[in-house]
Amino acid sequence: QLQASGGGLVQAGGSLRLSCAASGRTFSSYGMGWFRQASGKEREFVAGVSWSGVSTYYGDSAKGRFTISINNAKNTVYLQMNSLKPEDTAVYYCAVKFGSGSYFDPKLYNDWGQGTLVTVSS
Repeated sequence: QLQASGGGLVQAGGSLRLSCAASGRTFSSYGMGWFRQASGKEREFVAGVSWSGVSTYYGDSAKGRFTISINNAKNTVYLQMNSLKPEDTAVYYCAVKFGSGSYFDPKLYNDWGQGTLVTVSS
């Protein structure tokens, strides 16, 4: 089970940190990802991280502004979002993948959190 939190309302240029806590399973051998879905748009890959934290992956919209990290001891993955823009407004979802394959493909994720809303005002 995944529980996402940390969303809210922020002005453009501001920062937010999203958290996703996993329960019921350990992080061993898993990868984690963050996706977002804006109103009327398809779900978009934001960032992914290997279970070890060594490998990270970013969508084009996140590169240079967002940082994904993982704390295995706390079974929690974070998404630090800086320099936020109004176009970052979306519901952000965390997800876990149990096998190899692209972090960019939402079909390869096995379990999803409930989503947390991020609203960036101009």
